[in-house]
Amino acid sequence: MKLILASNSAARRQMLNNAGYRFEIVPADIDESALKAQHLESGRSADDLALMLANAKAQAVAAHHTDDLVIGSDQVLICDGKVFTKVSDLSRAAQQLAELQGRAHVLMSAVACWHQNQPVFQVSETADMTMFRLTAEEIDSYLSDTGSSVLGSVGCYQIEGKGVRLFEKIQGSHFTIMGMPLVPLVKFLKNQSNLQ
Repeated sequence: MKLILASNSAARRQMLNNAGYRFEIVPADIDESALKAQHLESGRSADDLALMLANAKAQAVAAHHTDDLVIGSDQVLICDGKVFTKVSDLSRAAQQLAELQGRAHVLMSAVACWHQNQPVFQVSETADMTMFRLTAEEIDSYLSDTGSSVLGSVGCYQIEGKGVRLFEKIQGSHFTIMGMPLVPLVKFLKNQSNLQ
């Protein structure tokens, strides 16, 4: 049984690599925006959104790799009930950071594993993040230093780098903040004796 990561995320790939796993990358072909909208419009809680998306990714890839163990993962940022998503350019990144500055928000990360078209493991974790109050000049300076690399992060910050200087308070696992609850995943994988 091979291990497959159903994601193009560099952070998730690096986490699994650093943990010493051998795996293949098969990005899930799903419409995340449509799934998010459908989930929220149906009245379901945003708290379940990351887990729903993690399962959707794993399920989509597992349908074509039934004998393998497929990992799907996702992350959602929620601030005062609003769900934030990744942005496409630095102008929108500046707007998003301006909206988050001086406020607390929650990062919800989830991971789901599927095997033989069935879910076999899932978990979600949260991290509480409080940003310093930032001026427009401080935000512009930060984005000038980091460039478009922040566009890969749902909050437009990379906590593993210069993004840490934006925060007054952080509570939660580093891995959860990076986008995948790695410790519970490792515990699950440890019991999978038939992994190659």
